[in-house]
Amino acid sequence: MKHVFFDIDGTLWDFRSIIPESAVRAIKMLQENGHKAYICTGRTRGYIFRDNLLSLGFDGIVSGLGTRIEADGEVLSEYIVSREVAKRTVDTVRSFGFRAILEGPEYLYMDYDEFKDDPYGVKVMRDLQEHRKSLSDNYGSWVISKLSCDTTGCDKLSCYKLLENDYDFVEHNDVVVEMVPKGFSKGTGIRMLCELKGIDIADTIAIGDSINDLDMFEAAGFSVAMGSGASKAKEAADYVTSGIHEEGILNALTHLGLI
Repeated sequence: MKHVFFDIDGTLWDFRSIIPESAVRAIKMLQENGHKAYICTGRTRGYIFRDNLLSLGFDGIVSGLGTRIEADGEVLSEYIVSREVAKRTVDTVRSFGFRAILEGPEYLYMDYDEFKDDPYGVKVMRDLQEHRKSLSDNYGSWVISKLSCDTTGCDKLSCYKLLENDYDFVEHNDVVVEMVPKGFSKGTGIRMLCELKGIDIADTIAIGDSINDLDMFEAAGFSVAMGSGASKAKEAADYVTSGIHEEGILNALTHLGLI
């Protein structure tokens, strides 16, 4: 039996949250053949609720870059940033001009006025609907596992230095950073799930497309990068499949002999 971990964005679905029919079919075939399928994502659980995704019937979810582990319908492990650290973090990033999205197991916290002119921010707010709460209106009462920030025009390195004891920083580009509690990643999430469920990590396969998948690639027994993914992900992977809309998931699982 193999245990296959799928990233969401750019792997299972595209920017419009569309999952290719070939991927749906491939995951069903994978499970019918006796293997397990898991989500492994940077999204916290509060941003994982769409029916087209969850209806695929995954065997578990590693969310928030390893801060929450679920398997077989049970929450096995969850990390929540303390309120003291969360308040210090928000005060610090805001003092440097960062625009923050706080990410938790039930809600994401962001301010409409900060993101109303940002195309990605507008998309996130539209997607979240009732899963979004105001960051400012709920000051100090957030329940979060990590955060993401837009650092456009800011002295980000000085900010990082003040928070480096609490977080690791995953920079997706020059202005977008994920701030993850120290010691957590997609890779640690896979390792922990394996330990808790008695799975040999050699029997795991990770499929992803971006730089926050590199830890997952390193941890898993075998790694697959999407052909439409980031160059660093493709360089790090054991195998590069086709793009998300070129039956990438189906082709990868076929190549591995799982379907």
